[in-house]
Amino acid sequence: MVLKYFINKPIWIAISLYLFIGLYLINVTYSSPSINIEIQEEDGQWFVKKPYFKKWADNHQIMLGDIVLEVNGTHTENVSNLKYDSVIRAANELVIKKPDGQIFVVKIRHLDIPQQFYYVLVIPSCYFLLTLFITLYIKYKQKNSNLIKLLILFILTVSLAYVSSGASSRLDPIGIIVNRSSMLLCLVILIHFLKEYFYFLNLKWIFFENVKILYLIPISAVILSFFSIIIPYTHYYHSYIVLGIFFLLLVSLLTIMIVGYLKYKIPQLKVLLSSVFIPFLPFLFMYALPVIVFNRYILSAEICSLFLMLIPFSFIFTQLTERIFDMEYFISRLRYYFNFSFGFTMWLLIGLYLLTDLSITRMTEIFFFAFLSLLALFYIKERIDYRKRKILFSTKGDYIHRLYTTVESIGRVVKIEDLLEKFVQEVVVQLEMESVYVLTYDFQTHQVTLTNKSKEYTQHQIDEVLVERLGLGDIKKTDHFYIAFIHQDVNYKRILVVDHNKTIYLKDEELLWLELLLLYLNNFIENTKMVEELLNQLKHMKEADNRQLPWLNKLLWLRFEEEKYQLAQELHDTILQEQLHIAREMDVLMHTKEKEEIPSKLIKLHEHMIISLNDLRGYCENLKPPLLDTLGLNAALEKLIQKIHKRANFVLIYTIDRLYLEDERLNLMIYRLFQELLNNALKHSYANTVEIHLLGTEEGFQILYNDDGVGCNIDDILLADSMGIQGMQERVQAFNGKFALDSKVGEGMTIRIQVSETQHTNPYTYKTLTRPTYMIRG
Repeated sequence: MVLKYFINKPIWIAISLYLFIGLYLINVTYSSPSINIEIQEEDGQWFVKKPYFKKWADNHQIMLGDIVLEVNGTHTENVSNLKYDSVIRAANELVIKKPDGQIFVVKIRHLDIPQQFYYVLVIPSCYFLLTLFITLYIKYKQKNSNLIKLLILFILTVSLAYVSSGASSRLDPIGIIVNRSSMLLCLVILIHFLKEYFYFLNLKWIFFENVKILYLIPISAVILSFFSIIIPYTHYYHSYIVLGIFFLLLVSLLTIMIVGYLKYKIPQLKVLLSSVFIPFLPFLFMYALPVIVFNRYILSAEICSLFLMLIPFSFIFTQLTERIFDMEYFISRLRYYFNFSFGFTMWLLIGLYLLTDLSITRMTEIFFFAFLSLLALFYIKERIDYRKRKILFSTKGDYIHRLYTTVESIGRVVKIEDLLEKFVQEVVVQLEMESVYVLTYDFQTHQVTLTNKSKEYTQHQIDEVLVERLGLGDIKKTDHFYIAFIHQDVNYKRILVVDHNKTIYLKDEELLWLELLLLYLNNFIENTKMVEELLNQLKHMKEADNRQLPWLNKLLWLRFEEEKYQLAQELHDTILQEQLHIAREMDVLMHTKEKEEIPSKLIKLHEHMIISLNDLRGYCENLKPPLLDTLGLNAALEKLIQKIHKRANFVLIYTIDRLYLEDERLNLMIYRLFQELLNNALKHSYANTVEIHLLGTEEGFQILYNDDGVGCNIDDILLADSMGIQGMQERVQAFNGKFALDSKVGEGMTIRIQVSETQHTNPYTYKTLTRPTYMIRG
């Protein structure tokens, strides 16, 4: 039974192999410390030529020209790898003979060489365990799909490649095989992952189709490793071959991601490109390329490998945490911190290089310590600044809080004149300046008049050119006053004048507060004007007819009746039928003569009532989704999808990007579209697989729906005037969006919805989409 379970669960087989191989490799690494002493044979004796860890060698009085007699109790000439590799890679004990004939024994412990202890043993072991825990978490928490399987295999393979570096450097046969094969296998899996990810995003794959053939590459690395073990002299040639193939695969991988991003311009590919490209740079340019070209490296593989550890976890963040926190925000913050930290660290290293005689290794350690410390410092500072923002810049309080209170205060005013008057009052109170005016500049007469009548304006000569050039968000300082832009229409421009009398100067924080407040005020005026114009238009139409507007009343009445009809039909078919059933059962119980059956039947009736109440609660939530206002769109959609999962007999594949929409009404529209699409899938599609994706775009969002169900004829939908399709179409058209539908009988249905906040496009309704030549995978 256990064997059958593992055969049917390939991920469990991979995790088991990972545990077994990883523990073996860690044990090999721990068995003896790495010392890397280069020696040279002369007349049957092995002389110390160059110790890798010079400080450790000096502490143990190991000098150039010393003779190594024994390694771990074995005579030096009998150590197998020295015949083709003149390096003592690892040892617990050395017997050294000095030129004067003195013989002494050197006992070696791991902590004698802290660099190798931490880089080769401690950090890889921690990484091994962390990868195991995260793999198990993903396995239990995420749905079982090809993307998740490939992601798990990828992070396991990267971890084995990293953990095996210690055993491989000791020329352990299994360590060599695992290290070479896993180095290539992780890139092959990543290319395979990208192919599935392109399909997942409904993008055409830009590399050759049969990527599984690439799995022959790591298999060939295993064969080469066996040859290296059988014929040790070929070890280094095979290492160069593996490094060369690794470089070609990496270039292919980056090319796919760069070309894909340039072609499709979607943020998901941009994030993945950054996740792969940045961590590979040190390994590529500091180790792999220098070894291939110059046969020497700038940074050791151990240090470069630390950066590669970021790759699998960055993939986890980009694929699995988008619903937990905003990944794009954190990447932008990291880029911001990186620029400052890297620049200052380089400046510090230049100073240390000119003022001291530190070694390259020590300079490298200082670089990483300073760079990572600065990254952490910037993040901590930002968090502290946010928590202490109320007392951070001014003893008078927090300007951000004052901005909120001011906006809330002026936002309650409904007339433009009152709005400007309230604005002036707030500026006077907050800036503690009494000479504050709102002036109106007439473009025709070039005259400036006082807008707020309650104040007397001390006339100053205002430069007309300055006023005309003043734009949104501009605050200019002159000899006598500050002048700022408030609002502009066809004939007039409203400006703010703050008279400083050459004695008062606004601080940067106060200017920022005023600038943001002016932006809010401009929007308030625009919205107030739109509302006033609409009300005046309706008022004039009403006065002209001397009665209620019939077309508006009819439109509203019809829409209300349609909604009430739909709700009544749903309640009649579900809740009402259930209540009638319960009533009939209660009537039977009231007249039954079998008293002993009454308790059990009452329990069943109680269960029916609970189900009915839950259904009623579901209808209430559909009418007003509670999570939409409290936890946001993503949480509301997640709960909706969970409810669909319980009722559906098809596989549901979905993506929900985190959106940042200026118009909050779009959130409700998106929720209603998801409701209608998924309900249609439940009731009418008879599909095996349904896909629905909410994807953010540069200007708004798009919703992609696809199922493999029974489909329908588009002409039949048009003739039938389907309420569901028509409702979705009208919702999208109301926001100047695009609605496209493609379906054929027996070939499923595809719906594409695209809405832009910044670009008003002509909406279109039913349109036959060209079917992609690639398959949509689960």
